[in-house]
Amino acid sequence: MSDILYERTTAKGPVVRMRRVSITGERPVRAVLEVDRRSMSPRAAARGGNPPSLVTIEGESEPAVVASLLPTAQDDDAIDRLLAQSGER
Repeated sequence: MSDILYERTTAKGPVVRMRRVSITGERPVRAVLEVDRRSMSPRAAARGGNPPSLVTIEGESEPAVVASLLPTAQDDDAIDRLLAQSGER
């Protein structure tokens, strides 16, 4: 089973992703919201790893953490604000 709970490509190209960071079946479920700006580059494939997380959340289930993060994950302006706050942009 994948640790990726949600993923979409923004209009500008980076990939917004929700990734479970807790062990499958573990409660509470912990997940992060991250933006992978190198997802399509050859350099990303060579390096591997995960981009820095912008938000970390805990919930009772995977659907609960997805529901909590989805409004932010679907909003490009919110993602831009999180990137600016984190110093990643």
